[in-house]
Amino acid sequence: MTWLVVGLGNPGPSYAATRHNVGYHVTDELAARMGGRFSSLKAARADIVSGLLAGERTVLGRSRAYMNESGGAVSSLMKYYDVTPERLIVIHDELDLPLGSLRCKSGGGDNGHNGLKSIRQSIGTGDFLRVRFGIGRPPGQQPVHDFVLKPFAKTERTEADIVTQEAADAVESLISVGLEKTQSAFNS
Repeated sequence: MTWLVVGLGNPGPSYAATRHNVGYHVTDELAARMGGRFSSLKAARADIVSGLLAGERTVLGRSRAYMNESGGAVSSLMKYYDVTPERLIVIHDELDLPLGSLRCKSGGGDNGHNGLKSIRQSIGTGDFLRVRFGIGRPPGQQPVHDFVLKPFAKTERTEADIVTQEAADAVESLISVGLEKTQSAFNS
């Protein structure tokens, strides 16, 4: 059986370095570990890398639509590769965790995250694995929308790069040893 690992983000160079695209950053790291490069899968409106990760057949996926429309691509990828929700891992930014934090969980609500909301609506369930990448809350009165669509500050970049590596490690751990052991190792 195949695992599907989806990194949430927005396509295009203007969004590439933003906080909202941490899911893309983690899938870039995983693709490098797999020795693969993303290519287009037109049937799913997504970019994919297929190969072995943690010894298991895995497809990395990224929607080519905007974050709030991610569910269509995720649903299409799940059908194309015959993946059940139990073998879906979604990597996303999390405002409610400080930068440098990482949490893995199964199920739960979307907590206002439009990418998660779109996936839940498209696949009919929220019961899938999540790797929540802490980006913290915006300072002062800065609107959330502006905050998530800005790059990390230079002072935050090193921490974000470390968490990107840890999130990739957590994905491999979810695949190889399951949720409980991964939570023990990575949920700080």
